[in-house]
Amino acid sequence: MPTATRACARSPSARSAAVRSCSRRRSTTPRRPNRPPAPHPDRPPESAAVQFFLQQCLIGLTNGALVALVALGYTMVYGIIGLINFAHGDLIMLGACLALSLVGLLGLAGAGVAGSIAGIVFLVVACGTFCGLLNVAVDRLVYRPLRTAPKLAPLVSAIGVSFIFMNIGLFWIGPADRSFPDLLPAGNLLGDDGLRFAAKDLLVVAVVVPLMVLLSILVRVTPLGRAMRAVSQDQTVAMLVGIDVDRVIAATFFIGGFLGGAASVIYGLYINTIGFQMGFQNGLYAFTAAVIGGIGSIPGAVVGGLVIGLVRSLASAVVGERWTGAVVFTILIVILVFRPEGLLGRRTREKV
Repeated sequence: MPTATRACARSPSARSAAVRSCSRRRSTTPRRPNRPPAPHPDRPPESAAVQFFLQQCLIGLTNGALVALVALGYTMVYGIIGLINFAHGDLIMLGACLALSLVGLLGLAGAGVAGSIAGIVFLVVACGTFCGLLNVAVDRLVYRPLRTAPKLAPLVSAIGVSFIFMNIGLFWIGPADRSFPDLLPAGNLLGDDGLRFAAKDLLVVAVVVPLMVLLSILVRVTPLGRAMRAVSQDQTVAMLVGIDVDRVIAATFFIGGFLGGAASVIYGLYINTIGFQMGFQNGLYAFTAAVIGGIGSIPGAVVGGLVIGLVRSLASAVVGERWTGAVVFTILIVILVFRPEGLLGRRTREKV
């Protein structure tokens, strides 16, 4: 029997004390609600939450396609000569500087929709060619003389080239960030309600996807692609069967630089801001995408770029922009712990 109940049976004073004790215990007992609590006013309804999630996925896929286009430059060069070209991100920054200068010289900001589309095509070709030729020149002057040197020498040289490019960008556009004109209309292509998909999002898909498809066809079908695959397997054997290894490597640098130049134009139109330090962060994320997908693998670079884009978008919406980098690199570490060769990379054996 409980203590209070036994006291109720002994005396009136004890009964009164027991009643007060029982009242206090009932008042501290949580009550079962008669009706469900009202939803929090700041909590979105279920449909709004689903739409918010889909919107973030759409943003992540668009950003991921752009990251994948940059990551292809890293993975192609590494797949051919085993070099991590840290200058690739700053090469893209120089392409964005050229795109901004051409927009001002040609007066594309007020050219209308048709003129803007023609101007964007011209910018992609011009900046892609510029970055491709600059990449070939760097290979010819810096990397080719170090072809037989220890791997640390070209790696340090790539870091040096990155700093040289960054200082050229500082001299070109100055220390402050520059606004990139918005050449496309900002309206929602899907209507006023629902998901938002603007013309700049369509531009990313319309430029990035065909370039990836053409690159895949080039590598798998054309004689140049077969030569690139042969050089990536063994340069000595490829040379013995008559392949001009230096020419194949130069072509690889040009293609990677051209894709980077195209990415620089899309980046300027999509983000609308460029700066001389933009190459470091974008290059770091693109390199991370190449490693996640399996560096040296072209499909892996695409998959890694999409993964990075989705993770960045969802992390920015859930935990905040400042924690995005920590989330991305945590996922990178987890993936590499379980698959050191990346998601689509192949396990290789090192000769002793």
